[in-house]
Amino acid sequence: MRRQWVLFSLMGLLFVVFVWQSLSDPLNALPFMPVPAEVVTAWEHLREGTVVAADLRAFGRLLSYAFLHADIEHIMFNVALLWVFAALVKDLLGHWWMLGIFAFTSITASVCHVIFNPQSLAPLLGASGAVMGFEGAYLGMAARWSLPDPHVWPMARPVPPLHLAIFAGLAAMIDWTAIMEHSASNVAFGAHLGGFVGGMFLTSFIARMPSTATPRR
Repeated sequence: MRRQWVLFSLMGLLFVVFVWQSLSDPLNALPFMPVPAEVVTAWEHLREGTVVAADLRAFGRLLSYAFLHADIEHIMFNVALLWVFAALVKDLLGHWWMLGIFAFTSITASVCHVIFNPQSLAPLLGASGAVMGFEGAYLGMAARWSLPDPHVWPMARPVPPLHLAIFAGLAAMIDWTAIMEHSASNVAFGAHLGGFVGGMFLTSFIARMPSTATPRR
């Protein structure tokens, strides 16, 4: 527990924000959710050199949305998976990498969602893109190095890294299939895929080998 205090603080912040959402007017959370069509407009203004304050706020929402959730099931599911994969990433790379991956993959997730839904007026919320980012980050490390057997409470015993890597890869395949089939759902499959790719990019090309890992032969 003491070793994961930064992750617990992040999870606690997610719950605090959720309580605020639950007790306040739902409209109060809207200014923190990105709307794809608005982000596209802000991007066009940036390219034209005509950026205004509203455009900057639109870009800021590409991260802030990750702290918001629709209901108790939404946040509980995200926090449960966040605990498993973010804890593993922290043990391998440290607190700063864990926080950096959360922020970076939240942004790559929302950007990917905008790319797949450029005309949508539906706001985006939830940390699932970042959760997928940690899964992609773990897969990237498992592909590069031999990792120690992961053991995160409440797992009864350590499991082979390959098992978790396969789980992460299957989750990404499900999201990609849903995108290709144009599944009618309120699940942001594009955001999931964007977070996954963002996390895998960081650990495949930028992260240094953890001290507890060994090179693959």
